[in-house]
Amino acid sequence: DIQPGVDIVIGPGTEIIAGEGLIVTAGGVGTGPATGTFATTCTPGPWHIHRMLEAAEAFPMNLGFLGKGNASLTPALTEQVQAGAIG
Repeated sequence: DIQPGVDIVIGPGTEIIAGEGLIVTAGGVGTGPATGTFATTCTPGPWHIHRMLEAAEAFPMNLGFLGKGNASLTPALTEQVQAGAIG
């Protein structure tokens, strides 16, 4: 089902989940419960990239975090790289 004239603009910081047969509320926090990217293969958006980098500061090893590459516009990808994503 769709609504004519309604556009929901999303970017790489948005995780899509199927909602067929469910009563759902849009929005929320965190990266769950979606498993589209299994929440460990990439970090959605600059805010989450910064939080992952902060959390990793305590570990004495080199870590890299992937951003989400499913954006149609270059600025959305650029902001993730500038936030610290390695790819």
